[in-house]
Amino acid sequence: MQRIVLWDVDHTLVENAGVSKEIYASAFKALAGRKAELPAPTEGRTDRAIMREMFVQHGLPVPAWDRVHRALEEAGRDGEEDLRQRGHVLPGAQEALKALAADSEVCSSVLTGNISANARVKLRAFGLDSMLDMAVGGYGEDSDDRARLVDTARVRIHAARGIPLVTPTVLIGDTPRDVRAAHDAEAQCIAVASGIHSATELRAAGADIVIPHLTDTEGLLTHLRETLS
Repeated sequence: MQRIVLWDVDHTLVENAGVSKEIYASAFKALAGRKAELPAPTEGRTDRAIMREMFVQHGLPVPAWDRVHRALEEAGRDGEEDLRQRGHVLPGAQEALKALAADSEVCSSVLTGNISANARVKLRAFGLDSMLDMAVGGYGEDSDDRARLVDTARVRIHAARGIPLVTPTVLIGDTPRDVRAAHDAEAQCIAVASGIHSATELRAAGADIVIPHLTDTEGLLTHLRETLS
C-alpha cells in the first residue's frame, strides 16, 4: 500500500539552536532598516505568517511577499554555517529517514513552515536532504495556512509520482499546529515531544500518536503502518 509521510523540520528532525529566529531577525532588519525589538513568533507558524506578524507587532506596513521571500532566502544562506556549527540532528532522525527512503511504497517528504530554500539549508547542513523527496513537499511560501500545505504536497506528489491524492498521509511534527494541520487536511499526525510542547500538550491537541523522540526506528515504522492502515 502506498503511503505519504510528511516531516516537519525544526525541532522534529533538527535542532536549530536559535539560528532560525536569527534568520527572521536578519530578514526583518534588511526589510525594515532597523533591528527587531521583539522575537519572531514561530511555534509551527509558516514563514508568511511569522514575517507578517513581526511587522504588525512593530507597527510597520507589511512588505510585498516577493521582497520578504528574497530577504528570508538571503538570511538563510548566510545562516547555514552557523546552523552547521551550533545545531544538530535530533536523535534517531537520520535512521528514521533512511528507513523510509528505502521503502518503495512510501513517499517521504517535507511539510514545513519554512520557505523551501531555507528548509533545504537546514536539512542540507546535516546531510538529511538526500533522504527526502524535497521537490514534492509543502513549504512556507505556499500558504499562510499550514493545513493547505498538506494538499499542496499531495498535488505535487500526484503530479510527480502518480500517487493518488487520497493516499493515506501522516504528518510527523512537534507542535499542536502540526496536529491541527494534519486533521484539517484529513491526515493523521504522529507528534514527537522533541520541541517545547510536552507529550501531554500534544495528546490534548489530538495527536493520533505521541512519541518522546525518534530513536525507536522500528517502533516508528510500526506506528506508521498502524496509523496508515
